[in-house]
Amino acid sequence: MTALIELTNISKTFLTEEIETRALNNINITINKGEYLSLSGQSGCGKSTLLSLLGLLDAPTEGRYLINDTDMSGLNRDQRAKIRSEQIGFVFQSFNLISDLTVVENVMLPLTYQSGLSKQAILDKVNEVLEKVQMSHRKNHYPSQLSGGQQQRVAVARALVNDPTIILADEPTGNLDSANAEAVLQLFDQLHQDGATICMVTHDPASAKRASRCLEMFDGRLIADNANPQTKEKLDSPATLAKEIPELVAG
Repeated sequence: MTALIELTNISKTFLTEEIETRALNNINITINKGEYLSLSGQSGCGKSTLLSLLGLLDAPTEGRYLINDTDMSGLNRDQRAKIRSEQIGFVFQSFNLISDLTVVENVMLPLTYQSGLSKQAILDKVNEVLEKVQMSHRKNHYPSQLSGGQQQRVAVARALVNDPTIILADEPTGNLDSANAEAVLQLFDQLHQDGATICMVTHDPASAKRASRCLEMFDGRLIADNANPQTKEKLDSPATLAKEIPELVAG
């Protein structure tokens, strides 16, 4: 398997005048290309802090973070923003769509920060990802005209439009009813089958079990890192076993 992301001895400490809070404590994780990870744990355990570090929205106090063998340490704000726009796709619980922009305009936003793309190339890519999430028929609508599930599908399309190295999802079903949540999770399943690398923070055990690898945190530490046996059952064909793949990916 090809390592896309490596975290080595990552720690994060927040300081105030009176209190020192260690949000992450000596985290070591390697994320391989094509993996679907779930990250779970109690509120305050550090999972959202870890996702922020993975997304270069914050920097660790200690440790090393590599993306495609490139060290993220010491990058300034503009350099982090450039890497985010080119390599990282975000899906948030609250969708974070801009209300006065259409679906097409929301999805194209990440590409407007990249140079060298023609307007036609941008539109072609936007149409491609909207087709993938089955939202082409709503491309000229505004967020207020969409259901919660449809808005989250648009948010996923926006995350996909820059062909990211990894998709980071923070409680992507947290604001959805059960039917819409299942539809979004099925979309993540399909994206993973198509080769996407995904890391999803979730408090829902059923959602976590959709991933091929389940990580659990407690008080800023990683306490479990397990391949999901349910996905292993899907992969245990003779052809797969013959390749002796050391890591499991969902089929």
